[in-house]
Amino acid sequence: MAAPSSSASVNIMLAVYEKKTVTVDLYRPLRNYIVINYSEREAQNLDDDLETLKQLRSEIERGSSDSLPARRDLLQNYFKALCAVESRFPISPDKDHINSVTFTWYDAFKTRQKAAQQNIHLEKAAVLFNLGASHSQIALSFDRSSVDGRRQASHSFIAAAGAFAFLRDNVAMKASMGSSTTVDVSVECAGMLERLMLAQAQECVFENTIAKGSSPGVCSKISRQVGIFYEEALAALNVAPLNQHFEKSWLAHVQLKAALFYAEACYRYGLELHEKEEIAEEIARLKSGINALSEAKRTAPRGAAQQLLDAINKLEVSLNQNLDRAMKENDRVYLMRVPPASSLSPLPAFSMVKPLSMNEVLDASKGKMFASLVPDNSAKSLSRYTEMVDDVIRTQAEKLQQGSELARVRLKEMDLPDSILALEGNITLPTALKEEVEAVQICGGPAGLEAELQQLKDLSRVNQELLVQTEELLQKEATEDAQFRSQFGTRWTRPQSSTLTKNLQDRLNRYAANLKQAAESDARIERSVRDHAALMSILDRRPIESALPSLARPIMSLDANEDAIVGVLKQSLRQLESLGAQRAGLEDMLKEMKRKDDILPKLMTSTGSHEDLFRKEIGKYDNICEEIAKNLQAQEQLLMQIQAQNDDFAAIFNLEDYKASREKMYKQIEAAIAKYREIKDNINEGLKFYVTLQDAITNIKQQCSDFVMTRNIQCREMVDDVQRQISGLSFKDNKNSGSYNYPPGGQHHTPRSTSQPTDPANSTNAVRLQTPAYQPPQQPTVPGYVQNPPPYGAPQQPPPYHLQASGPPYPPPQQQQQQPQPSHDYGQPAYPGWRGPYYNAPQQQQQPGSMPPPPYTIPSQYPPPSQSGYYRQQ
Repeated sequence: MAAPSSSASVNIMLAVYEKKTVTVDLYRPLRNYIVINYSEREAQNLDDDLETLKQLRSEIERGSSDSLPARRDLLQNYFKALCAVESRFPISPDKDHINSVTFTWYDAFKTRQKAAQQNIHLEKAAVLFNLGASHSQIALSFDRSSVDGRRQASHSFIAAAGAFAFLRDNVAMKASMGSSTTVDVSVECAGMLERLMLAQAQECVFENTIAKGSSPGVCSKISRQVGIFYEEALAALNVAPLNQHFEKSWLAHVQLKAALFYAEACYRYGLELHEKEEIAEEIARLKSGINALSEAKRTAPRGAAQQLLDAINKLEVSLNQNLDRAMKENDRVYLMRVPPASSLSPLPAFSMVKPLSMNEVLDASKGKMFASLVPDNSAKSLSRYTEMVDDVIRTQAEKLQQGSELARVRLKEMDLPDSILALEGNITLPTALKEEVEAVQICGGPAGLEAELQQLKDLSRVNQELLVQTEELLQKEATEDAQFRSQFGTRWTRPQSSTLTKNLQDRLNRYAANLKQAAESDARIERSVRDHAALMSILDRRPIESALPSLARPIMSLDANEDAIVGVLKQSLRQLESLGAQRAGLEDMLKEMKRKDDILPKLMTSTGSHEDLFRKEIGKYDNICEEIAKNLQAQEQLLMQIQAQNDDFAAIFNLEDYKASREKMYKQIEAAIAKYREIKDNINEGLKFYVTLQDAITNIKQQCSDFVMTRNIQCREMVDDVQRQISGLSFKDNKNSGSYNYPPGGQHHTPRSTSQPTDPANSTNAVRLQTPAYQPPQQPTVPGYVQNPPPYGAPQQPPPYHLQASGPPYPPPQQQQQQPQPSHDYGQPAYPGWRGPYYNAPQQQQQPGSMPPPPYTIPSQYPPPSQSGYYRQQ
C-alpha cells in the first residue's frame, strides 16, 4: 500500500486585503440635516450618537493598525451604525437630501481603481468586504500545524464566507448600481470569495480528518467537496468581470488546488475500492486523478507557490504507485475490464462547512443610535404600507397553497404517481397502514407470539407450584394435629386444624378453580394462534411491500405503445412537479421581497402624497403576482393533459383490476393486524392475570406459614401441659386455665399463666401468653389489593384487574347481591378483564351448595386477626 498522500501538508492559503478609503466628514452634514428637518434641540440630544459615528469612521480610515479581532469588531459596529444612518438620513445627490457626503473607496485587488458615490450603499458594501477580509486574515493568523489551530482557522474562514455571502445577497447589487463602482464589491466577486473561503474552511477540516486517521471513504468525500468549492471559485474567475481583474497567481493557485483535491479524492477513494477488491474501478479512478493533475500542471498559469507544486508532484507519485500495483494485480488475479472514465459516476462529496449567518451578528434593530429620530407620521405611514404588503403576500400565498392542494387531490383521484411506481416495482403501503405494520413487527410480529404463549405456560406452572406448596403446608399441620389428638385423646382439647383453616382452604380452592379456568383460556388463545397463523403470516414479510400485487404489463399488445404512453405520462408528472417547485420558489420570493422592503427612508423624506408612494412601491409585487397566475394556469392545463394520458394508461394496463387486488391485499393486512392485536391483548391480559394471582398466592402462602408457625408454638405448650397433667405435676388452682378451649368461630383462647384471676369476668384479661402474640407481617401494596392482608375469615370479593365503567367482568350471582360489599380479597377470577371470545367460557348452572362462580363473596365464620383468640385476649 502506498504511503498516505501529502496534500494534507499543503498549508498555502489565501487571505484578502482590506479596501482603502479617504476621509469623509459625517458629523457636520448629518447634524445640519437634523437641525433643518427637526430642531436644534434634537441635534443636541443626538450629539453623542453623531460623535460616536464620527469616531467609528475615523478608526475605519486609519486602516488595520489595531489587532485583527479588534478590527473585526470595529467593522461590525460601524456597519450597524450605517444601518441606523440609512433608515434616517437620505444621502444622495438630491437637493432635499444630504448631498454633501461622498464616499470614496479603492479596489482591493486593483488598488488604482476607485469608486465614489453619494449614497450609503457603497459605504456598506466596502465595510462588509473589509469584514470578510479581516476574518480571512484572522484565519491565516492561527497555527494551522495543530488540530486546534486548524479548527479555529476553519471557523474564521466560515465567518469570512458569511460576510461575503451577506455582501452578495444584500448590498452588492445596490452598490453596483451607481455611476462609479469597483469589481471587488460586485455580486460576482462576492460570490467567488464566498466559495474560496468555504474551500479553505473545508480544507482545514480535511487536514484534521487526515490527522484523526479517518477511513479512506470519509477522507475522499471531504476532499472531493474541497475540490468542488475550488472548482466553483475557478469557474467565477474564468468569466467576466473577474477574468481580467485578478493576478495570475490567484488563478493558478485556485486551479491547482481544485485539481489537487480532486486527485486526492480519487486517491482516497481508490484505497477504499482496493479494500473491497473492486480493482477495475480503482484503476479508472486513479487514472482520472492522474489526468486531472497533468492537465492542471499543463494549463495553469505561472505563479503558483512551489510548496503547492511539490504537493501535486508527490500526490502524482502516490497515484502512479497505486495504479501500477492495481494493474499488476488485475493482470495476474482479477482480469477485470477497466471501465472508461466517462462511465464513472461522480465521486461522492460531503460538505462539512457552510457560510456563517450574519443576520444576527449585523442586526442593528436592537441598537439605540438615532433611535429617537423617527417621526410619528412616518411610523404610522410605514405601518399602513406594511399592512398593504401583508395583504398582498397573504392573498398570493393562499393562491399558491390552493394550487398545491388542487394538484395533490387530482393526482390522488387518478392514483398517481402510485400506479407508475407500482409498474416500476416501487410499491408502497399507505403511510398509516405501513406504520401499523412496522409497530407490529417491532413488537415481534406473529412469529413472536409463541414465546409469549410459553410465558403464559411458565407463569401458570409457577402459580400451580405455589398453590401446591401452600396446600402441603396446611396438610402437614393438620396431620401433626391429628397424630397428637390420637396420642393424647381427650386431653388434646384445642380445635381441629380443619375447623380453623376452612377459610384458607376455601380461598385455595378458588385459586385452583381460577387456574383451571385460565388454563382453558390459554388453550383457546393457542388454538386461535394456530387457526389464524396463515392470515397473520403476511405481517412477517419483510419488506411488507413484497406481499402487495404488482402492476404487470399486458401479455399481448396490438400496437406495442405501452412504453410511449408511460413515457409521456412520466414527463407530464415531472412538469407538474416542476410547477410545484416553482410555486415554492415564488412563495419564498414573496417573503424575501417583504423582508427587504424597507421604505422608511423614503417615507421620512417624501414631500408628496404617501398614497402615490405606496402605489409605486406596492407595484414591485406585480411581476411576481403575474408569475403566480401563470403558474396556476399552466398547472390547470397540465392536469387536464395528465387526466387524458392516465385514462389511456389505465385502459392498457388494466388499472382497475390492479386497484381491486391491491385494496383486497390492504384489507387482508388490516385484518391480520386486527387479529394480531386481539391475540396480543389476550396474551397481555393473561400475563397480567398470572402475575397478579401469583402475588395473591404468595400472600396467602405467607399467611399459611404464619398460621402453621403459631399452631406449632401452641402445640409445644399444650404438649408440655398435657405431659405435666399425666405426670401429676399440675396445680389444682391452674387446672381451669391450663386447658386450651378453642371456641368455634374464632373465640380467643387464654394461654396458661401462673397468676390467679381476681375476677371471673376479667380473668381473660388477667393472663398473657409467655410467647409473644403473633401479628401478621405488613404486606407491601400490590396492584389490585389493599395494604393489609385480609383476615382468614373476612368476606371475600376479588377486585377486577381492569376496572370497566360498564360493571364487573362477570355478572354476580343472585344470592350474592344481598351481601355487603367487602373491602378486599385475594381470590382472583381467571382473566377478570377479558372481553374477547376466548376467555368468556359458558357459565354452567350452579348446583345447590356448590361454590358460586367468580367473583367470590363468601361470608366468614371467623373474626379478623385483630380479634382472633390465637393472638390476643379480649
